[in-house]
Amino acid sequence: MRRSTVILVSIIWLALGGITDGMTQPSRLVYSPHWLPQAQFAGYYVALDQGFYEEAGLDVEIIHPTASDDPAAFLKDGRADIISHFLVSALIARSEGIDLVNVAQLSQHSGMLFVSRKSTEVQTLEDFEGKHVGVWLSGFGEIPRALLQEREIEVQWVPIFGTVNLFLAGGIDIMTVMWYNEYHQLYLSGIDHEEMNTFFLSDYGYNLPEDGLYTLGKTLESRSDEIERFVQATLKGWDYAAENVDYTLQLIVSLMRKQHIPSNMAHQRWMLEKVLELQEYESKSLARTELSLQDFQDTVRILGERGMLDDACDYTVFFQPVHLHSQENHQP
Repeated sequence: MRRSTVILVSIIWLALGGITDGMTQPSRLVYSPHWLPQAQFAGYYVALDQGFYEEAGLDVEIIHPTASDDPAAFLKDGRADIISHFLVSALIARSEGIDLVNVAQLSQHSGMLFVSRKSTEVQTLEDFEGKHVGVWLSGFGEIPRALLQEREIEVQWVPIFGTVNLFLAGGIDIMTVMWYNEYHQLYLSGIDHEEMNTFFLSDYGYNLPEDGLYTLGKTLESRSDEIERFVQATLKGWDYAAENVDYTLQLIVSLMRKQHIPSNMAHQRWMLEKVLELQEYESKSLARTELSLQDFQDTVRILGERGMLDDACDYTVFFQPVHLHSQENHQP
């Protein structure tokens, strides 16, 4: 009897082991945006919260950089498998030796601009001469610098942290802002739209796309199927966010408050709306997530002419859309 019991237990154990071994384990991926939690990255948080990554067979962890971190370094040292980054920043990182490849271009338009108070003497771009201009300490200031350098306008660049306080206090004459972020912060701080001069970089020939998804070339080579599933689940997250705004805002604000980041629904609503507008691609006759060859060439030219790019790469080397890469790897 005892021997029969042992045999029965062994059979059950083997059967359960076979079932466990046959189960497909989700692939782990670590993603990092290039800033702290906010509606700019809503699609990723929604995809995680709604289980879209899990449905795609992925175990995704989202980590965040500090104000002094370069997200490209997260790829280089293995802390992240895939990141969000500005196109200009990614090109510069690649020219400095990090094998970044763009697998999906989400933003298709520039959201960057300068602002000044209408009550001051700064009314035109030429009025910037000799003035104090705030630019982010954390980076992303290459294009504003390039524009003023092209116009031969000399200014005093003042590094600022992630607040608008120095502009509000009159410590700087002009501030570099994002349309979806700091511009609206200024409005919420008491400066009406009619009281601000706006200088959109896109109006001066600098309509360069910003947020894209990047991984290392070797990661794409070995994990193209997983990267493709991540991109597709992310797009599903962005679609859900656009269709379920109130839920998305509650999710974002909750995440921000957990990390003790100041937040409010009004600002995050504005941000989500504007970020979705910047993702519009049909007016450029592009496919969704496609990086325009013209945008790539314009960005390389602008950075190269201003001495900000050590070594430019070929478009087909830099932009490797995952659906094409995955198809190549699955060809017999």
